[in-house]
Amino acid sequence: MSIGIIVAALMIGGVGLFVAIFLGSASKAFAVPVDEKEEAIKEVLPGANCGACGYAGCSALAEAIAKGEAPLTACVVGQAPVAEKIAQIMGDEEEVEVKRMVAFVRCSGNCERTTDTYEYSGTNRCSMVKYAPGRGPKSCRFGCSGFGDCVEVCNYDAISIVKGVAVVDEEKCVGCKKCMKACPKGMIINVPYGYAAHIACVNPEKGKPVMANCKVGCITCKKCEKVCPQNAISTASGYPVIDYDKCISCGKCKEACPRKCIV
Repeated sequence: MSIGIIVAALMIGGVGLFVAIFLGSASKAFAVPVDEKEEAIKEVLPGANCGACGYAGCSALAEAIAKGEAPLTACVVGQAPVAEKIAQIMGDEEEVEVKRMVAFVRCSGNCERTTDTYEYSGTNRCSMVKYAPGRGPKSCRFGCSGFGDCVEVCNYDAISIVKGVAVVDEEKCVGCKKCMKACPKGMIINVPYGYAAHIACVNPEKGKPVMANCKVGCITCKKCEKVCPQNAISTASGYPVIDYDKCISCGKCKEACPRKCIV
């Protein structure tokens, strides 16, 4: 073996040794401290990265919970089981109470209860049809367009279009709010799971105009508001709205509604 090859091998080896020592020292000098709680929380989060918690993803939420900047119950996808595990990691011995929320479409005016005022031939997307005359061909311009923008964004197969109106399967819904953001008319809200009544109409008009456009449209007769024993219903916005913090799920409003728009 020639001296040149030996020298080259020693030089390469020396450079490699120097780089290894340098990188090892640098990794220690510039190491970022790891929060064990944050890492543990990240492991129990579902990894959906849906953003329903208000953070960019599960990693960002884990960091916020570990720092005490977000509640233990912030993950709406994981709900109670995940919240309980996070409480154990954080050393919180108090019982974690999580109210399950699900999406609800505030319209039941399907193709059997409403009519089309003209033949629509544009793009089949709710976000586009809202710019059409009357906000779409449906006789009620406040109702669900039924083109399924909400269906496309749901990762849990919890929404389907039934007779021209979006319908949510409560058992599949995790309350991630993606459908709420996708609906251009604001038809979808989050409501408590398993309640006896939800108001499926947001038409602010009253009387004859509503009756002419939808067989189950709310005419704001206020009968639901009057029979509620908890004063949980208000028509101040122009149509009935339930305050679920007051509602005891008795169902009296549903029984009193002459238009059957409380479902």
